[in-house]
Amino acid sequence: MSTKKELILIVECNLIERHVKAILAKGLGSLMADNRHPDLTLMYSLFEKVKDGKMELAMAFGKYVKAAGTELVNNPSADLEKDRNLVQSLLDFKDKIDYIVMDDFRNDELFVNKRKDAFEEFINKRQSKPAELIAKYVDTKLKTGNKELTEDELERTLDKIMVLFRFIQGKDVFEAFYKKDLAKRLLLGKSASVDAEKSMLSKLKQECGAGFTNKLEGMFKDIDISKDIMVSFKQYMESRESPGGMDMTVSVLMLSYWPSYPTMAIHLLPEMEQYQDMFKRFYLSKHSGRKLHWQPSLGHCLLKAYFPKGLKEIHVSLYQTLVLMLFNTGAEQSYESIRQATNIEDLELKRTLQSLACGKARVLHKVPKGKEINTTDSFVFADDFKHKLYRIKINQIQMRETKEEQDATTERVFTDRVCQVDAAIVRIMKMRKTLQHTQLIQELFEQLKFPVKAQDLKKRIESLIERDYMERDNDNTNIYIYKA
Repeated sequence: MSTKKELILIVECNLIERHVKAILAKGLGSLMADNRHPDLTLMYSLFEKVKDGKMELAMAFGKYVKAAGTELVNNPSADLEKDRNLVQSLLDFKDKIDYIVMDDFRNDELFVNKRKDAFEEFINKRQSKPAELIAKYVDTKLKTGNKELTEDELERTLDKIMVLFRFIQGKDVFEAFYKKDLAKRLLLGKSASVDAEKSMLSKLKQECGAGFTNKLEGMFKDIDISKDIMVSFKQYMESRESPGGMDMTVSVLMLSYWPSYPTMAIHLLPEMEQYQDMFKRFYLSKHSGRKLHWQPSLGHCLLKAYFPKGLKEIHVSLYQTLVLMLFNTGAEQSYESIRQATNIEDLELKRTLQSLACGKARVLHKVPKGKEINTTDSFVFADDFKHKLYRIKINQIQMRETKEEQDATTERVFTDRVCQVDAAIVRIMKMRKTLQHTQLIQELFEQLKFPVKAQDLKKRIESLIERDYMERDNDNTNIYIYKA
């Protein structure tokens, strides 16, 4: 009779089973950190042989992923560079863990689930920041000028992004920042590929449903409709004389689909105002009852500029255009005279002048010289300007999105959440008529698609009671009654 089987069991028990926790404590972290795949494969095959060995390995694996991921996500020192690289770091980390699960741990379902749980936990350590940064990462990949990826590589990158997107709880935060960036890409013509944009939209719709992408799809629809409107407007203008020999293209946008933009009552050129009036008459003749509100902040123009050293075409923003056109009436302009003539508010005007007089293509000279714009400066037309290209794009100085702007976007999301919570409470109570507090809280957790605390739900319930949408039962204050 062979004793081989019993001997193997004794050896496995004494050399592996009794030392599982010690081996994991001393070895797993370094094996994973150093990508020692053969050793990880061997560890899995050995631990699989002993009682609870695979479960212990899976728990230690999940603990490592949580700890390493938390270190990536947390940023107590507010290091901007770390946040800027966070999404790429998460993608690289996900690739690493995927390889270990797939190859070293044989795609074992136990490890697949531990990976999912770990990512869901650590990626939401900072409530809304990862969602914001993922949206901004997508923006950099979908913008023109992103030449580092082929179409196939971009598609694969978007697929990987969607995996991270599934883990984040604040998907409404992602939507707010994504919508803001998408608007700029569409309106400023900065989208690298319409196919890639629509592919991303399709992925979001498949993941979150049509309600999530309704406004985003509306933005694309507005752009397409605007193209048709402009074809009709060009035909309308064929029998009319264009003010100042200009040509104008207008994007007509529904307020409900697009982000809100600050309004600024700038002074346009008389020819521009005439053109706006002509378009307004044309549009309202076909769409009576609608109102048009002009938004200058995202406007851009193509100017012909005559320099002593040659004719150039300059692609500039509307604000830059208004400043440059002043130099047709005088070769030198003071900061104050420019401000009064254009009515552009100071911060925006300084950015505009800085781009024209301090950037790479300096079509204006600043007096005195310097990189910063002061209210005492003067500006002179650069008659010595030269450039090897015929058409030149002068980019507006891009300020990094301030913390206040980021906070404002996040605040709008939280305001929307309050409305959604109120609506969900009323919807549930209208259907149930009478409901206990714990049951109501439970149903709210099931229905709401963003993270929320029970104490915040309680505050919204109190608010609805104060506004007579519901009331407490006289005999049991833990029971709520819907008031029709």
